[in-house]
Amino acid sequence: MLALTKKTGYALIAMTHLATLDGGELASAREMADHYGMPSGLVANAMKTLASAGFVESVRGAHGGYRLAREPEAITLQDMVAVLDRSIELAECLGTQRVDNDVVCRIRGRCPIVDPLNRVQRRLKEFLSSVKLSDLVDPAFSLTACEEGVLPCR
Repeated sequence: MLALTKKTGYALIAMTHLATLDGGELASAREMADHYGMPSGLVANAMKTLASAGFVESVRGAHGGYRLAREPEAITLQDMVAVLDRSIELAECLGTQRVDNDVVCRIRGRCPIVDPLNRVQRRLKEFLSSVKLSDLVDPAFSLTACEEGVLPCR
């Protein structure tokens, strides 16, 4: 099953929350975790990762917290997934072996799915790059793969 990690899911919820705040308003990791019923440790960890990547600013102190460091229109799902999950892979090669600490596919030259899956992988990354944080907070945002040209309409 293709799924985001819990850390990425929690981070997306937190980022969406921050995108709805006014101006310089702050929200702590604990506040967001409590509000949405998420584990505060995982939310805090995700926010630290996002802060080190420059997506959010961390403000210390008794009334500290996080705020977006970039406009929601400038942050894509692909940006966040790349920072939090490294990447979303459709399939782990079933015919891999280690050669000098590198993973090498033993059947690459004759594998019938490598090229089709690589094409799907590229389309998935393109799609994730097209969805912005601002889209997630827009109540009018409605997306189907057909309407957005991700999949052919039939």
